[in-house]
Amino acid sequence: MLPLSPVPLLQKLVRIPSVNPEGDPGVDDPGEMALAIVLEKILSDLGADVSLREILPGRPNVVARFPSDREGKPRLLFAPHTDTVSVAGMTIDPFCGEVREGRVWGRGASDTKGSMAAMIAALSRLPEMIPTLSHEIWFAGLMGEESGQHGAKALASEEKFDFVIAGEPTDLKTVHAHKGSLWLTLTAHGKAVHASAPEQGENAIYMMTSAIQRIREQVLPDLSKTLHPLLGYSTLSVGTIRGGSKTNIVPDYCEATLDVRVVPGEDPLRIVELIRQVSPGIEVAHLGSTPLYTDPAHPMIAKLSSLGAVPIGAPWFCDAAVFAAKGVASVALGPGSIAQAHTADEWIDCRDLESGADFFERFLRTLV
Repeated sequence: MLPLSPVPLLQKLVRIPSVNPEGDPGVDDPGEMALAIVLEKILSDLGADVSLREILPGRPNVVARFPSDREGKPRLLFAPHTDTVSVAGMTIDPFCGEVREGRVWGRGASDTKGSMAAMIAALSRLPEMIPTLSHEIWFAGLMGEESGQHGAKALASEEKFDFVIAGEPTDLKTVHAHKGSLWLTLTAHGKAVHASAPEQGENAIYMMTSAIQRIREQVLPDLSKTLHPLLGYSTLSVGTIRGGSKTNIVPDYCEATLDVRVVPGEDPLRIVELIRQVSPGIEVAHLGSTPLYTDPAHPMIAKLSSLGAVPIGAPWFCDAAVFAAKGVASVALGPGSIAQAHTADEWIDCRDLESGADFFERFLRTLV
């Protein structure tokens, strides 16, 4: 099979909808299956042993193991994710894959089908060399990164790796540290009565706004006690608040959501417990992703850095942290800028995409 060019490959990938079904996907048939089937064929044609591993109904991981000339090598995993965020509200055709103004346009072009195309293009250039490398090469298209990270959690439990590169738009810099994420749902239950006699009821919106005020006064200062040298402090933001059913009814229900970004070294569960302590009478549910920290002195990071991918920190989270939580040295790396991710007119520069493929090829060639 001839080497793949990253630009037309990315066009092909963008034209296959793979929208995460959580929330409002903006399409009638969300999910990663269609893209997974195409990736299975591409990777099989490159000589990999490929399996589709269903994680949620109709939503598989694509797991590819490339040939190796001997057993027992350390395992290197390239791991972009196959799902994208919603296409609702986009100002361009989200699946056009058009090349215009030196850019590939469409949902996922930056996050993270661009990294995916660059990684696969690099692998396609080295069919004879890959089996002889110092590492056994794996590739995984991970489902569900944008909500729940189910694909990464499943693969991290199923297989053991020695180094993981999660595909993300990092401007070809090595993100070895990033904040974790806590998404909290706060629920207040009151007592509904006619608004002409509010003293006879219990206003759930008042309960919630009082709790939010206590969180701002007591939790926010606490977050400033842990300073990370790369990432600064943990942050907290109230994202949504909903309550009540009608103007003349005292509301008996109110829900708010909080986004907390947690620096390495901070315990996310401690923050959850602190929010519970300052919010008596409020139900607090949470889910989240752990922070990432991989020692920048790790030999593979040093190798990446020698090729120009300098180590940096980032405020966002990704699948690399899931593998790191299992004790696997992990980073995020790929072409394009996070500034284009999730935008209404998402794109990636063709030159950046080509540079990404060249970079991953040079990296693979160092593994002798």
